[in-house]
Amino acid sequence: MASAKSGRAVGSHALGVSQKALRDTSRSGLAWAPLFSIAAGAFAVEIPFFFRGIPSGHDVEFHLYSWLEVLSQWKHGIVYPRWAALAHFGYGEPRFVFYPPASWTLGAALSAIFPWPLVPSIYIWIVLMAAGVSMFALAGRWLDRHDATFAAVLYAVNPYHLVIVYWRSAFAELLASSLLPMLLLLLLRIDEKGRRVTIYLALVLGCAWLINAPAALMIHYSLALLMAVIAWQRRSPRVLLVGTAAVFLGAALAAFYLLPAVYEQRWVNIAQAVSAGSRPLDNFLFVHTTDAEHDTFNRLISWVAVAEILLTFAAAWAARSWGSRNRHPWYALVVWAAACAVFMLPITNPLWNILPKLRFMQFPWRWLLCLSVPFTLLLTLGIRRWASRVAVYLAMLCVLAFVWQHFQPPWWDTTADLREMQDYVATGEGYEGTDEYAPAGADPTAIRREARSVTVNGPAHAAIRVSQWSPEQKIFTADMSTPDNLALHLFNYPGWRVEVNGRQVQASKREGTGQMLVPVEAGANRVQITLIRTWDRTAGAWISALALLLMFVSTRYEVELTWIPNRAK
Repeated sequence: MASAKSGRAVGSHALGVSQKALRDTSRSGLAWAPLFSIAAGAFAVEIPFFFRGIPSGHDVEFHLYSWLEVLSQWKHGIVYPRWAALAHFGYGEPRFVFYPPASWTLGAALSAIFPWPLVPSIYIWIVLMAAGVSMFALAGRWLDRHDATFAAVLYAVNPYHLVIVYWRSAFAELLASSLLPMLLLLLLRIDEKGRRVTIYLALVLGCAWLINAPAALMIHYSLALLMAVIAWQRRSPRVLLVGTAAVFLGAALAAFYLLPAVYEQRWVNIAQAVSAGSRPLDNFLFVHTTDAEHDTFNRLISWVAVAEILLTFAAAWAARSWGSRNRHPWYALVVWAAACAVFMLPITNPLWNILPKLRFMQFPWRWLLCLSVPFTLLLTLGIRRWASRVAVYLAMLCVLAFVWQHFQPPWWDTTADLREMQDYVATGEGYEGTDEYAPAGADPTAIRREARSVTVNGPAHAAIRVSQWSPEQKIFTADMSTPDNLALHLFNYPGWRVEVNGRQVQASKREGTGQMLVPVEAGANRVQITLIRTWDRTAGAWISALALLLMFVSTRYEVELTWIPNRAK
């Protein structure tokens, strides 16, 4: 039977890893058997898809339309889209300024390669695989190959991941799960000499910002907690210094996205992200609101959370003998799990309002994403018999089956539904946008979907001819009988530059809808509207480039210093 390995302390930090376990892990890090097991577990999650279709969770349309839109803009030569031109049925929104690029880039790339109805399934399989491989790398520090493989598969198909797949369709959040094991792994190695740990940790933190903003908040708050625990255990201020440096370097690496996303929030209705129903106050475990459908899902996720929390602490108790030999990782896992559990309870509501940006996580039960790491490792360490492990996992599946039957079954999209979404993008009809990304002053509920691209806003008569209406540029002519304003099938946004007959003019917005109004003179007018590179985008790109250069120079310098003594030998 596979067993955990305990060993002597190495240097200033005892990780409890025997030399045999290290050799076993290094030999099997990319072995076929663990990869096949993870792949099989990820595939098993998708077996119901063959009979029901694709799970149509809360965020499925947001993500799938984003993938299709990005692919469409790539075909126009726009490598990094900023403006979702088809959102709000063609009036648009700066979605890609605010939503991190990793998930929609991966989704669009898969959409370009594979048949569209298969893309969501392939995305889910790849992401679950990535999560499992990440956990295998972490678990291999303490466990032999077989136990590390079990931990990897368990993490890939853990209960919260199943909730994301079947009920939430939060594809970016699911992708972020692959970073969490790496976060803990690097923190436990943070006392090692050299700059590489700092750089790797910065890469993890930078990737978090580029994958999902709420997950990035959880990862950074988890980082702060784990740094404090590890620094206190080891009496090592270096842990705090390295972690802080990694936070700044990670933010700098992601600045090309992060700076515009922060600066341009003043240009959109970002407060809608934490409106009623999406506030932490409305989403603690077992909370009740006036929205029956909201409360139904809250009960579902609450029961899953309670089951996972109880199992985590029961497993921690069962693994206490291992913890006595490996105090640093055991305490880190237990404290992390406790913090995740407490933050799901209403008693922490004041903290959600005080801690910076924490309320933009919206849903306290999102901490289950982080809790899944202690849940997986402690369960693997605390329950040694394979039959017992399987029994515990089946018990969790029974909890999911119970909430499936008694609270809320998943919704499903068929191939025809997916084709319909594809048609809405291909024909330019568009789709519903997102309230928090709508430009300030815009009212998506008041717009006319069938409105022409350009109309006269006043009494003047005009002959209008549109020559280009692409995502980031609109060109048309208007022969006006008298001076007037032209109303566009486009929301006004400060990122648009408007030129009439080669002269820049100041656009305004129509009261009640937020449509762009362009002032024109009597006679012939040539109007060109371009989405420009604002200063924040330029500054963010330069910061990221300089951070990459710093990282490259630092790594190269360290390699050279390491190589010179070896050559002298």
